[in-house]
Amino acid sequence: MDSLDEKDVVALCGQVGAVLLENGAETSRVENTVEYIGRAVNLPIICHATMTAVFVNSEKSATTRIFKVRVGDFNLQKVDRINTLSREFSQHKMTFKELKEAVTEVEYDTSDFNLFEKCLGAGLVSVAPMLLFKATWFDLFLSFFVGILGYLVARVVGQHSKIPYIAVAMGGLSISILAHILLDMGIASSANNIIISALMPLVPGVPMTNSLREIIEKNTISGLVRATDAIMAGISIGSGVVIGQILIKAVLGG
Repeated sequence: MDSLDEKDVVALCGQVGAVLLENGAETSRVENTVEYIGRAVNLPIICHATMTAVFVNSEKSATTRIFKVRVGDFNLQKVDRINTLSREFSQHKMTFKELKEAVTEVEYDTSDFNLFEKCLGAGLVSVAPMLLFKATWFDLFLSFFVGILGYLVARVVGQHSKIPYIAVAMGGLSISILAHILLDMGIASSANNIIISALMPLVPGVPMTNSLREIIEKNTISGLVRATDAIMAGISIGSGVVIGQILIKAVLGG
């Protein structure tokens, strides 16, 4: 620790915390990882994370940094990579400089799955609930493509609109309309089963899971914020589905 500047350590710890929080990590993981890195260089660090900021303080002095966080899309691969780096650093498998460079690389990494892989994943996620409904094999086949369509609509809308929750609402709307059209044409057996299944790629599973973990671990504020976000997303999806049903009934007279 003698050869390291305390401000550099605090800055890196804050950077690590911000990357973790922005990419879907729960606040307890953020705080533990940051303090873990501090202990690895014999610098007692206190970290407090909320949904909008990470506070990092050195117990040896008054050095404190606040890092503003904008939580949006998450990337659990980055969370895993940061956790791996922190473990390797604590085991002295890498230097502080190497850790700093690696964390910066992870932060600005824009690599992602290609569109085909994402669509395939959305389709497979849409198929799984159909097995619970004991649906026909053809409805299961249809839900695969309806789920992909809903995902693509939400993706395109999200790229062109900054209005919160509008993307998932439009995804739910398109799924509802298509499912009822398929039913009206006699192609599908159950529009409701297809809708419920095809909505799965749009459901905010990570925020829902993390909100429960936060509340269980007594991080009430962060837990309620995540839960509110998940509820708002669910309401938006449901609203899109209902509007789609209303439009179909108005047009088809069903």
